[in-house]
Order: sequence, then C-alpha cells, then structure tokens
Amino acid sequence: MSHVARDWYQSTSLGDGITKIHEIHVADWLRCNIWHVRGRDMDLIIDTGMGLRPLSEAIAALSDRPQTAIMSHSHFDHAGGLHQFDIRCGHRSEAAIIESPTAANTVADSGYVRAETFTALPWEGFSHHDFQVRPAPLTKFLDEGDVIDLGDRVFHVLHLPGHSPGSIALYEKATGILFSGDVIYDGALIDDLYHSDSEVLAESHARLRELDITTVHGGHFQSFGRDRLGELLDEFAAGGLRVGDAANWLAGQVGPGAEGA
Repeated sequence: MSHVARDWYQSTSLGDGITKIHEIHVADWLRCNIWHVRGRDMDLIIDTGMGLRPLSEAIAALSDRPQTAIMSHSHFDHAGGLHQFDIRCGHRSEAAIIESPTAANTVADSGYVRAETFTALPWEGFSHHDFQVRPAPLTKFLDEGDVIDLGDRVFHVLHLPGHSPGSIALYEKATGILFSGDVIYDGALIDDLYHSDSEVLAESHARLRELDITTVHGGHFQSFGRDRLGELLDEFAAGGLRVGDAANWLAGQVGPGAEGA
C-alpha cells in the first residue's frame, strides 16, 4: 500500500432504485455495503463505510435530492462516514457511541484495521494506525415501528439487537426488501463483541423468519433471496457461520503472518 487511490468508491445499480456503493480499496472481507435508495422526495444512505473519503464522490453521480443517512449500527466500518451528513439517524442505544467515538466503543481496536485492510491510500501520508471514527451526533432517533417515507416508497424500522444493542434494519413491506445491516448477511457473523448478545441475536433471527422477505441487502457481501436467508439462519442456529477468534479468522482471509501484522 503505497499509492494514493484515484477513485475510492464504486457504485453498482441493483435496480429498484437501489445502488450499492463500496470502498474499492478496503479489503472485501471487511468493507461494508453502503446503500443508496432513491426516493421521489428524498434519498436514503444506509451505512456510510469507514469515511476515509467524502461519500459525495459517489453520490453526486446518483442524485441531487436531499439525503438522510442512517447507521444500521455504530461499528467503525459502518458509521465512519456518518459525520459527512446533516441528517443522521440511528438507534438511541448507540447514540452515545457515535457522539463520542473511540477505537474501543466502535470496535476499531478489534484487530480488523491493519495494513492488509487497505490496497491503496485514501490520501497522502495515511496510516491505518491513525484511523478513527469522527463524532457524528444523531439528529434523529429511530426505533421499532418508525416509518421512513420517501414519497413513493415506505420503509419500516425494525430494532434487531444482538450483534449490537442498537442494530436496526429497514423493511419495505410492499416489495419484501430488507436492508439488514449486520443482523444477517451471506458470510460468517459476529456475535461476541463487547456489546453483543448471542441469545438476543437468536431472537432477532427468529423475527426475520416471520417476515415476508424477498431480497436481503446485507451489511457485507452479496445480496440474496428468501431461500438463502433460511439457509443462513439455519446454519447459524446450528452453531456454524461464526467468525470466532478474530486473529485466526483474519489469517484465513489475508494469508500467513496476519496475526502479527
């Protein structure tokens, strides 16, 4: 990692007015999905990545409408860019974290931010040792049952704790689309962070089984449908699909020597 990246974001349209944005030079095993949802009256930005470059680089090509930014939860890889937006929404239980973020409370100190995390520099002189989440006090709290109306489409807020206390998802009943954050995605899940609760996460997963879901746009990796959702929930409930020890898991992602990087 020695050169400054010309482009930091890549956008991929998935149809239905939904665009997935990701940070090109953040490793695919870490980078979160940043979702842009186009509405008649305003747009949603669901999660904001690590915030290493202005998201306006990607959004300007998609829309000039007002934007509301929503954090599915306050972890560094999802809320790092939240400070770039005027309207910042999330669950009250994690408001104090994003208002006064530290490496510990945003889990940036959990071993995932390392040299191998980046394939290029966001700016000259950047070092992964200097990464930190900037304060972004929430301007609006979201909780179970709240409704977000974009003018031509409506999303219902689901409070689905377990991965973190304030994890939320957005569900569009009309289409069956779910933006799930890190409650569920198509990969190994994490339920053992300092404020995780595996039993509570199991309850949140049980709620997902009751919904008429057609498509899940998760916090990481590829989107998937209802059948795959059932498979993932079953595998996790059976004791699989877990990151577990971060050092061992990372060694499998980035190769030998990762534990000491």
